[in-house]
Amino acid sequence: MRLLTTSLAGLAFASSALMAAAPAWAQQALVPAQSEILFVSKQMGVPVEGRFKKFDAQIAFDPAKPATSKIAFTVDTGSATLGVKESDAELPKATWFNVPKFPQATFQSTAIKAAGPGKFDVTGKLSIKGATQDVTVPVTLTQSGNITTATGAFAIKRLAFKIGENEWADTSMVADDVQVKFKLALTGVGKL
Repeated sequence: MRLLTTSLAGLAFASSALMAAAPAWAQQALVPAQSEILFVSKQMGVPVEGRFKKFDAQIAFDPAKPATSKIAFTVDTGSATLGVKESDAELPKATWFNVPKFPQATFQSTAIKAAGPGKFDVTGKLSIKGATQDVTVPVTLTQSGNITTATGAFAIKRLAFKIGENEWADTSMVADDVQVKFKLALTGVGKL
């Protein structure tokens, strides 16, 4: 169950991270130490939280011209953790993330639109375990000093990405819905 949750979280995480990474010019960069990507799924009705420990973003974001901006995100699927040794050992296996064959989940933006002051809708292609889905992620940006923080959450269906196959496809044990939450710290983003 935890493996399924981790897989779902991973998918969600990848999407969120990609969306959150929206801001950046040539000098825009992700600050990994101040960033996180979490995923929450329910196992037998109980919320279980996991995280991805390794991810990166390539960002070209102009708050004044979001339509011309681009975001690409990669998440190392082998870095998914639920914080339980036994579950973490299962996540890289073929049933869950199949890390040997699909070592990364990716997100590539296709459109970024302003949705209010400091708010943006980032639409793009989320690819996990060989499956690709269109997703739209609502992102809120705040600034403090030279750091812009992108936060947001969105839901994915784990089975659409083949996360938790075979006996783990039973949604009575591990729910199909996975909530992806992110907080991404960015440098180099222009004034909002």
